[in-house]
Amino acid sequence: MKPNLNIKNVIFDLGGVLIDWNPDKVYKDVFNNDSEKMIHFYTKICTQDWNENQDAGYPMAKATEERVALFPEYEKEIRMFYGRWDDMLGDQIQGTVDILKELSDDPNYKVVALTNWSHETFPKAIAKFSFLQWFEGILVSGEEKTRKPFPEIYELTLSKFNLKAGESLFIDDNLRNIEAARKFGIHSIHFQSPEQLNKELGAYIKQ
Repeated sequence: MKPNLNIKNVIFDLGGVLIDWNPDKVYKDVFNNDSEKMIHFYTKICTQDWNENQDAGYPMAKATEERVALFPEYEKEIRMFYGRWDDMLGDQIQGTVDILKELSDDPNYKVVALTNWSHETFPKAIAKFSFLQWFEGILVSGEEKTRKPFPEIYELTLSKFNLKAGESLFIDDNLRNIEAARKFGIHSIHFQSPEQLNKELGAYIKQ
């Protein structure tokens, strides 16, 4: 397959694509590797929707107190979610960072990032990962008070970085976010591994 030579912009997600962030790093020990207890905690207590609300700018301290009030029997575990957030932040995903390096060094492409991330914790990522300086710009959901997959964040990304949807390729590990981007006419790759990404990039990027 010949590459799509119309692609001029590449939009990277961060967590799960370039950065290994995972609450399991904390809660495996907390729940003694009991998968049923962990699943219950993630689906009923500190849920994905709850965490993503903070990614959209809701104060973490307020969110924590509200959750403790709802589930006082889990107070200790709830406070760990942001209290031990640093421990959930793993290393860079080197294979994807290598791909990012090649693209960011190529003058044919504008490379930016679109991430669901709390504005309160993102400075820690900036301090830890030097490759974040390679982007021409990073749109952080918590700073904009919205998040993926809401339409306004894609509109904002295109307008803020002066991108055309049909000339842009979006890479994210969450299929829900990918499907939302495709509705805007943004080419997208559902990230699963650096090897898979590198292979699928061949349909879009001249290598």
